[in-house]
Amino acid sequence: MSEPLLRVKDLTKAFPIRGGLLQRQVGSIHAVDGVDFQIDAGETLGLVGESGCGKSTTGRCVLRLIEPSSGEVTFDGKNVLALSGDEMRALRRDIQIIFQDPYASLNPRMTVAAIIGEALIIHGLAKTKQQFDERIAELLEIVGLKADHMSRYPHEFSGGQRQRIGIARALAVEPKLIVCDEPVSALDVSIQAQVINLLEDLQQRFAIAYLFIAHDLSVVEHISRRVAVMYLGRIVETAPSRALYAAPKHPYTEALLSAVPIPDPKVKRQRIRLAGEVPSPANPPSGCHFHTRCPIAEARCSQEAPKLKQSADGHWVACHLR
Repeated sequence: MSEPLLRVKDLTKAFPIRGGLLQRQVGSIHAVDGVDFQIDAGETLGLVGESGCGKSTTGRCVLRLIEPSSGEVTFDGKNVLALSGDEMRALRRDIQIIFQDPYASLNPRMTVAAIIGEALIIHGLAKTKQQFDERIAELLEIVGLKADHMSRYPHEFSGGQRQRIGIARALAVEPKLIVCDEPVSALDVSIQAQVINLLEDLQQRFAIAYLFIAHDLSVVEHISRRVAVMYLGRIVETAPSRALYAAPKHPYTEALLSAVPIPDPKVKRQRIRLAGEVPSPANPPSGCHFHTRCPIAEARCSQEAPKLKQSADGHWVACHLR
């Protein structure tokens, strides 16, 4: 089998907590705690979980927008964490990101052409003004906007149109992988469907791989081939999308899916309500991070952290009891 496009192994990120008169470090927030996953070329991996579980931090660590504390990130055979500044800049042609908030991620003082074309200038992909304008017009049409929009400013567009501009910016350098950091969570439901369909069309057209980060499980089911479920900095289950939604293995995944509405009124799903609150990442529980809320937890769960193990073809779960 061919090597995956992206391989992440034992990735961790701890943010220091400082206090006192001298602002010394008094603790750490364990945002990402030993994460492993891989993405093949042209594949979509959905990364889901509650707010604050470390999804976005994981995506930004892959891009080195945030420097990881430890671990390995290998992209297309290259050790991303060992690259110099110039090497990392060159690699950013192959890895791009679509940000969550289309209102905050576009510079209001720059025209659409300047926003999308900045990467073309940095990487020397447009030698003349004519090439620059033709490429911007092409990118705008690819994402469903008009070529004459290039002279406008972000405030002249709706949220969905702004996110299309963000997608065009990511496409400008023809990347192999795009980290989609909750790209539809700030949009209306009807607009979400349009953006998801656009991303799927672009994937088929350009063979792009996605790391699709979201908390909306129904959106992830629609676009992802595989899904990884994250809880308090750790991945607790990974499986093909259909297998995960049909037969979840981990108690946390079962609870998440029980909260997803079913459009058929004749079908009733038993709601699983978890006890307690999500523990603080500054002081996570020992053993399995989920044991304080798990309905089937045993004594072993509070002492020993479970490792991801394969329970079925392509279905991995981190649970002592499953």
